[in-house]
Amino acid sequence: MIRLSAFSDEAASDLQGQIAALKRNGIPYMEIRAISGKNVKDLTLEEAKEIHEELEKNGIEVWSIGSPLGKAEVDADLDGEYGDVVRHVCQIANILKTDKIRMFSFHNSYDDRERVFENLRKMVAIAKEYNVGLYHENEKNVYGDTIARVLDIMENVDGLKYIYDPANFVQVGEKAEDSLNALHSKVDYFHIKDVIFETSELVPAGCGDGMIEELVKRIDGDKVLTLEPHLMIFDAYKSIDTEEMKTKFHFESNDEAFDAAVTALKEVLKEAGYKEINGGFTK
Repeated sequence: MIRLSAFSDEAASDLQGQIAALKRNGIPYMEIRAISGKNVKDLTLEEAKEIHEELEKNGIEVWSIGSPLGKAEVDADLDGEYGDVVRHVCQIANILKTDKIRMFSFHNSYDDRERVFENLRKMVAIAKEYNVGLYHENEKNVYGDTIARVLDIMENVDGLKYIYDPANFVQVGEKAEDSLNALHSKVDYFHIKDVIFETSELVPAGCGDGMIEELVKRIDGDKVLTLEPHLMIFDAYKSIDTEEMKTKFHFESNDEAFDAAVTALKEVLKEAGYKEINGGFTK
């Protein structure tokens, strides 16, 4: 079975708007990144408890913490202040009843691979104290942005798990066929974002060069697809990414863009032979 999750802050900033977008589109899981413009890593533990109660009341589960951990300089102090940030995010994960945290592999780190590995090992060890797994996402301008460097991390850091983002690979010049062949069977779940190679314009799933259709066809067994469409500027983007967001299509609102992204992904699943049943997709 394939299940859907989403970065619902792309639909609305506030929690109620995010819940409404998920329920409207039949998505039972949230990858929580920001609430009312406040990044998940900056939530207090009390705020996390209140969010969990509201989500539980509405039948929404947190699939993963969409944290920015690892979007930091490679000299971040994992034995001091930055280690405390990792612990805080792990505590939030425990409160929100998820054992997954999305993270990255440090800025300005291409020439400091051993420090990257050391940092990642320390982060994995901290997360283990809280029975939480860390899931590395390939991302522009971090060590693990290319196929080769993601494989390098896989070979050198025990205990780390992985997310595959097809658009992020395309945006660093990797062909989707190459990244799929190298990594599809090695990752734990997928972020669904599509992009046109020549223009770097972000588009709904199946409209770009990320080979989302092939990604879906190769899935064997149970997997989760988290929508991270980036089809329109949203509040949290302004604080997490300094690059211009280039999009091909115009939408009147974030809700409209989010719904279009869901519709496009569901069409890809339908064309691959899946049927939507009770919040999941089966063949």
